[in-house]
Amino acid sequence: MTLVDSRAGIVACMHHALALHGGCATDADLWPLIGAPLHDNLAQFLPADQVDAAAADYRAAYLTDAVPITTAMPGAADLIAAIHRRGGRVVVVSAKVEPAIHAVLDHVGLRPDEVVGSLFAEGKATALVEHGATAYVGDHAGDMRAARAAGIPGIGVTTGPHDGATLRAAGASAVVSSLDQVLPAVEQQAQES
Repeated sequence: MTLVDSRAGIVACMHHALALHGGCATDADLWPLIGAPLHDNLAQFLPADQVDAAAADYRAAYLTDAVPITTAMPGAADLIAAIHRRGGRVVVVSAKVEPAIHAVLDHVGLRPDEVVGSLFAEGKATALVEHGATAYVGDHAGDMRAARAAGIPGIGVTTGPHDGATLRAAGASAVVSSLDQVLPAVEQQAQES
């Protein structure tokens, strides 16, 4: 829930995939897992031999069922535009597979400069370094661990499953409640460096 609000679609597709394979979970069970790798999440509710098939079912349903109900987070387009006006680049690094990332971003009309998928937590650091990121904005503790591993400020936004205390404990340099507070937080971090 950093640039897009995909919560309803993710939860619906998780319910769908779990049901096809004899698993079940509540919305409350699933909400804290959003942002983590799909296979890890499914493995919490299904036997190991069902996870790959459930992941395939989830991904098929995601493109047809979740993408159409995904919306841009308030301020996402403005944040991207402001970064571009300042001569910066926007790189989206996500645990989602790249086709799903592109489908969602295209649906909501957001245009980052680069998209990298299938990475989580410290695994995202390689892409952040490779693309010359100077800060990383995320809603998950794994995002803050990625920023720390990349040696850049992690700006936690509390629009996702983790609260400010969790994001700080994971290494956030700053925590904000909305995307319109991101650039001031990044500028503050730069002044303190």
